[in-house]
Amino acid sequence: MAEGHSHLLVNDVRNRLRQIVGASTNWSDHQQALRERASLTSQLATRQEDLPARKMKDSYIEVHLPLGSQPELREKYLNVHNSVSLILIKCFNRFGRILEDLDSLAVLICYSHTKRDTPQRSPLSIVTALVDKIDMRKNIIYPDCDIKFTGHVTWVGKTSIEAKMHMSQYHDGAYSPVLDATFVMVARDPENKRAAFVNPLQPDGPEEEKLFQQGEINKTRRVELSTASLLKVAPTAEERKVVHSMFLNTLDPKTVSFRGRVLPANSVWMEDAKLKGLEICHPQERNIFNRIFGGFLMRKAYELGWANACSYGGSRPHLVAVDDILFQKPVELGSLLLLSSQVCYTEEKYIQVRVHTEVFDPLTRQHNTTNVFHFTFCSQEEVPQVFPKTYGESMLYLDGKRHFDVTMKGVTVA
Repeated sequence: MAEGHSHLLVNDVRNRLRQIVGASTNWSDHQQALRERASLTSQLATRQEDLPARKMKDSYIEVHLPLGSQPELREKYLNVHNSVSLILIKCFNRFGRILEDLDSLAVLICYSHTKRDTPQRSPLSIVTALVDKIDMRKNIIYPDCDIKFTGHVTWVGKTSIEAKMHMSQYHDGAYSPVLDATFVMVARDPENKRAAFVNPLQPDGPEEEKLFQQGEINKTRRVELSTASLLKVAPTAEERKVVHSMFLNTLDPKTVSFRGRVLPANSVWMEDAKLKGLEICHPQERNIFNRIFGGFLMRKAYELGWANACSYGGSRPHLVAVDDILFQKPVELGSLLLLSSQVCYTEEKYIQVRVHTEVFDPLTRQHNTTNVFHFTFCSQEEVPQVFPKTYGESMLYLDGKRHFDVTMKGVTVA
């Protein structure tokens, strides 16, 4: 598969996106460009059937991050602990930057799928709906070796697009896989107010048909998970047994009372396994549609979640998987973004972290959830067991366990 845009550099991706939608890096020009986009509404298709079908190769993109051949790029991707000793053990921990790159790449892949023969600006506003899954294939990312991203569209609905991406790194004379990612994007009108149709996808051959069918399976799974959410229905019988057993393990045998609770040895109350943060959303972090860039939100959530897992486990953890990130509402410029990280499930060396983000309006005093992130980390040593105290915390615990169980089914970290 070698069509679409190839051999772009990471820095070229956002520039290409600005060209596609007519955005500008200058604030005043950018505002004017967005107002002009309203005139593109007439170019939208009124039916999906009116749009030509695309093949997977039409959206294929290859992007390079030359950390090895361009050392000046490393500072953006390496953390403050990247001393000589850490280079020797090949430590790379600004993974939040990788999340930003994946998000931008997913958008460009979808624009490649929907591009027209004419060089006009695209009338579509393509935004991230959710991150279905990011699975780590390797827990070591070298700070001084080139990285390659590849990806293309694998499934299309009426107004939504699934893009799969792969990241690999050049080491010892060859590229080896680092992670696999699946993003779901949605297309909207030029003013980002309502859904818009996208080109259908025509699989070519059994391999592509299998990818397309997996996209259908992923869609069905997401609907089933939403239907079975603990915010909607009661836990299963087996889950209720887990919660009750944990409750019994925390009863004080001296008082024989429902209120007397004692923390078991080598355990931590869930209420003591939190970490919070605040971000003021400045224009520098805007996307091409004048909202806060989804990759920035993912980076900040990841960094808070990682810090929480690091504090909880007492060592520097590595990421195993990112799961089920839903973008519920866009974040406007100037917003006060509150981030709350919670260790919600632990097992041996593994730490399941949930990061909840919400926008706080100081005038109305209202809080509105924008995102919920799920991260699975692995610590260097076995970690204490986290214990819920309230019913609400017990639901968080079960939700964390569900995400952990799904993650561990497909873990093949080298």
